[in-house]
Amino acid sequence: MSDFHSTWKLTRGRFEETVLGLNQAQLNFRPYAGCLTIGEMILHVTGIEISFSCQLQGEEPAAEHVRIQNSGTQGIMDDQAFPYTAEEITPELIGEALSIARAYVEPVLENPTEDMRNRQVKSALGPMIDGIGTLSRLAQHPAYHQGQAYLIRHMPDFPA
Repeated sequence: MSDFHSTWKLTRGRFEETVLGLNQAQLNFRPYAGCLTIGEMILHVTGIEISFSCQLQGEEPAAEHVRIQNSGTQGIMDDQAFPYTAEEITPELIGEALSIARAYVEPVLENPTEDMRNRQVKSALGPMIDGIGTLSRLAQHPAYHQGQAYLIRHMPDFPA
């Protein structure tokens, strides 16, 4: 197991503990305009996991997973609409997206090859980053959004 995988298991585990078990109203609660909902955050995290994992391996995602991958940036890093509507963001979709992304990212983080470590990857913010930076971001990314989700869950108007 690589250090990247150890870190990701910790951060992804805490992220999942924070977000799994929420109902549809909770997943789609938007504290203010322009803020991601917890459901959108989950799809964003899983989209980045799919995107970065595929880029590190020089592959494309399965056609049925492209929409999840697009959630990594579409509607977040650009002016497009988010790929999923609130009606579509359900506990079932979230569980499926987390499982699908895990299947992409875990093998990459468990044993990143020298080629992956040296590969150039387009980051979610646009610039190219090296493989080590990509692996580091994959490992840390769920922690960033776990903190946000935790704060949203503790807002006074968060649905019961």
